[in-house]
Amino acid sequence: MSHTKVFPDAAAALHDLGDGASIMASGFGLCGNPESCIRELARRAVGGLTIISNNCGNQGKGLAVLLQQRKVSRVIGSYIGGNPDLQAQYLAGEIDVELCPQGTLAERIRAGGAGLGGFFTPTGVGTVVADGKEERIIDGKRYIFEAPLRADFALVRAEWGDPFGNLRFKGTARNFGPQMAMAARVTVVEVDELVPLGALGPEDIHLPGVFVQRIFQGRDYEDPIEHLTTRPRPTP
Repeated sequence: MSHTKVFPDAAAALHDLGDGASIMASGFGLCGNPESCIRELARRAVGGLTIISNNCGNQGKGLAVLLQQRKVSRVIGSYIGGNPDLQAQYLAGEIDVELCPQGTLAERIRAGGAGLGGFFTPTGVGTVVADGKEERIIDGKRYIFEAPLRADFALVRAEWGDPFGNLRFKGTARNFGPQMAMAARVTVVEVDELVPLGALGPEDIHLPGVFVQRIFQGRDYEDPIEHLTTRPRPTP
């Protein structure tokens, strides 16, 4: 393989992702999904995957394709509504699901990337979220301990990236991407546009390339819309 970070496509960038890998995948609903990477995993004979994602796809699209192909054995996420594939497999006992409050999920990923040993939070105290977790009283308030999250691979999509891996995201498609890139052993980024080194101004970089190991130009994006607005919203 080349020593450069730039790879020709998803197949080359994911050449060593095999059975049993743990994967962080960016995206909130279907916004910011690494579509090229997901298509490559759907094409490949790989299984037993652990997916760390907000919702593991939606409406049969995105990461839900991997669920339909029975390639996922465990999901760590914060939302399963709108994902009938995940709901059905969970209720049938075919997949392990760890539900995590959304803010806690984001902070667990951030903690993993920052090298922290975990944190205490009041979120989930007194609920099933707290089952089996250490609890402490801090300043008279109950807190539970949450462990950091890390993964073998982070699959991230950005709008622009340069050959070193410096990234700029578009709007809310940024979501979990930067944190996931910091928390994985190997970060693979697909970009809408691969630009020359120096094209991104320092103040425009959302994630420095030091956290990116592989980058490639994505292709044939579907960018599905979950909810279509057919009339303008009233002006405040």
